[in-house]
Amino acid sequence: MLPPRPGVGFKPQHFQDLLDEPGPVAWLEIHAENYMGAGGRPLAQLRHLAERFPISVHGVGLSIGGEAGLDPDHLARLKALCDWVQPASFSEHLAWSSHAGVWFNDLLPLPYTGETLIRVAAHISHAQDLLGRRMLLENPSSYMTFPESDWPEVEFLREICRRAGCGLLLDVNNVQVSATNLGFDAMAYLAAYPIDLAEEIHLGGHRAEVDADGATVLVDSHGAPVAERVWQLYADVLRHGPRPTLIEWDNDVPEWATLCAEADRAGGMLEGS
Repeated sequence: MLPPRPGVGFKPQHFQDLLDEPGPVAWLEIHAENYMGAGGRPLAQLRHLAERFPISVHGVGLSIGGEAGLDPDHLARLKALCDWVQPASFSEHLAWSSHAGVWFNDLLPLPYTGETLIRVAAHISHAQDLLGRRMLLENPSSYMTFPESDWPEVEFLREICRRAGCGLLLDVNNVQVSATNLGFDAMAYLAAYPIDLAEEIHLGGHRAEVDADGATVLVDSHGAPVAERVWQLYADVLRHGPRPTLIEWDNDVPEWATLCAEADRAGGMLEGS
C-alpha cells in the first residue's frame, strides 16, 4: 500500500531532482501507457525510481466504461508492466476511451444507468482477475449529464465497489470541476461520497473558461497549481483521516521547486489531520 503521505506524478525532467532532493515526496505515480514499451530510457529511469519509491500505476486507456470487452492486447501489456513494477497501487477512470477499434485521446463520460453499472463492474472484475490485483476507480471530471442517468454518481461508485470488490480514488479537483459545471454543491457531494472506500486522493489544477452563454466552465487541465477551493475541500476530506495524496501536474510542467511546494502543502495538511 501507498503511505499516507504526498506523492507526485513522475516527469522525466524531474528524475535527478527526485534522486537528489525528493523533499516531502514519498511515492510516485506513472501513467501505465507511457511504460508499455520494450525498453529504453523510460523503463531504465522507472527501474531506478522503483528501488527508492513506492509506485502507483494509473491507467488512462483501459476504457473501463466502453461497450465492448476490454482490449486483450492492452490488458496483456498492462499485466506485464504491473508484474514487473509490482506497484503499491493500481487505478483507472470511470470513463471510456475506445470504440470499435478506434482510440480517442480523452476520457469520455458515461450515463449512470443499471446497464452501465453491470458493464463497468464486469470489466473491473475481468481486469482485476487477469492482473491479480485490486483496482481503484477514479471519479470523473464532468461537463455534461445524460437524461437517462438514474443513479447519483456517488451511489453509482459505491455500487460498483460492492459488485466488483474494487476501491476508489477520490479526485478532489474533479469534484470541484463537476460541481461548477453541473451546478451541484461540492461539499454535499463529499458528504455523500463513500470515503471509507477511498484509498488514494488526487489534487490537481484546472482552468476557467466562459462559454457562449457567459457561464463559467472549469476544465480539468492538470496544468496549474491546486486551486484554493480545492485545498478547502481537501481539508474537509482529511477530517476522515489521512490518505496517500497525489499532486497531479501533467501539462505545462513546472520546475521541481514549484511542484515540491505543492507536495509540501499537502504533506503539512496530512500531518495535521
